[in-house]
Amino acid sequence: MPRRWIAALACLAALVALACDGSGEASPRPSGSTRPGDPRVLTALGDSVTTGFGSCLVLVSCERNSWSTGDSLRVESLFRRLRADAPTLRAHNRAVPGARAAGLADQARSAVRDKADLVTVLIGANDVCRGDVDAMTPTATFREQVDTALAVLRKGRPKARVLVVSIPDLYRLWAIGHTEKRAVRAWSHGVCPALLADATSTAPAATARRARVRDRIEAYDEQLRAACRAYGSRCRWDGGAVHRLRFSLDQVNSLDWFHPNAAGQGRLAEVAWTASGWARD
Repeated sequence: MPRRWIAALACLAALVALACDGSGEASPRPSGSTRPGDPRVLTALGDSVTTGFGSCLVLVSCERNSWSTGDSLRVESLFRRLRADAPTLRAHNRAVPGARAAGLADQARSAVRDKADLVTVLIGANDVCRGDVDAMTPTATFREQVDTALAVLRKGRPKARVLVVSIPDLYRLWAIGHTEKRAVRAWSHGVCPALLADATSTAPAATARRARVRDRIEAYDEQLRAACRAYGSRCRWDGGAVHRLRFSLDQVNSLDWFHPNAAGQGRLAEVAWTASGWARD
């Protein structure tokens, strides 16, 4: 083949590969294409909120609606948002309904086995939602258990980015729901009794009990913040954004009046995404 044809073909190949325009500069990377450094695996750790419990038609986990790893069109989850720029991303939901901080290390080991590049952590509601306030996990114990789990991640996946999310304001749930008869009736069947038992009572003991739960959640959030800071630069705390979320009753399901419905999961995802810093330019 004559040299001029070889040169012409080489030039054409170069133009196609670089998507050159008239100025000779490469056009922007096509949206959705994979590039080196894209995260490959997102793993969610936590409790029933992260499993999407109660966000379908019955009181069971519904992971497709999870704020973190869900793939449902009803929820613009972190996974779906990330997939816009990392189309090969896979997600694993290792959260367990009823989980407390004591079980977080086992979930973290699953994240290591998943070879997670991104990890979300939402834990603590079940540490306060006990049969009585005296059974709540002590704050120091809670911190130790969170530290243990984060140490598993740091050792097993040192380059993974971790998002630690604050605990939703459960006291607000009581405040906006205790005048709703359907909610009070549902709560009377053992939903977060430390906070929601005798939801309409104004007795000093009931008021003090609720205040202790509110204060314990705030103490847990402070320990989550400190634990993430101690982890290092690969951990990001949401700055209390989820706890500050002013949710409404139409964002919890109408079965237990506690867990977020699909709309609530979507709002949680929106707030967590903004706090995560994971969006790409």
